Amino acid sequence: MVRADYVNSDSFEHILSALMPPNRLALIVSLCTGLRIDDVLSLKTEAIRKERFTIKEMKTGKSRKIRLPKNLRIKLLQQAGRIYVFEHRLDFSKHRTRQAVNKDLKRACELFRVSGVNVTPHTARKIYSVGEYKQTCSLKRVQDLLNHSNESVTILYAMADELTDREVKKSKKKTSLPEI
Repeated sequence: MVRADYVNSDSFEHILSALMPPNRLALIVSLCTGLRIDDVLSLKTEAIRKERFTIKEMKTGKSRKIRLPKNLRIKLLQQAGRIYVFEHRLDFSKHRTRQAVNKDLKRACELFRVSGVNVTPHTARKIYSVGEYKQTCSLKRVQDLLNHSNESVTILYAMADELTDREVKKSKKKTSLPEI
């Protein structure tokens, strides 16, 4: 399993600017809702016509209520397919794959020479978690928003910025030469 690292929201926005529009929009939905990319990509066009709707998370099978801001819903509806908001490029009856989004994200990271951190679609979920935790200072609130059963997992998400900073500093110490 590949671990997604946290990057600050400004850096992530910069990377998003180089993505294909549907992939960028999918990651923006993840940033706004905290949904995993699989759940975002499987959103149905009919569901997003409503301001609030319920989804069943693919990974956990748990239900979750979603509310999208009006301007985001409008953008989603403008590019929505017949069945899925994010159609597969070859078959409208299927949704886009997370691998397609990840491949585009990796291309953008290479373009901007992002190194030292592993940026994946799951990075958007971590950015969402850190933002919610800093805004509310409530671990319980973040746990509820992410639909986590285990508080210790939520801590990893809510404090992903600090954990990533520590890892980067630790790796820099290992690669630096000792002073003589």
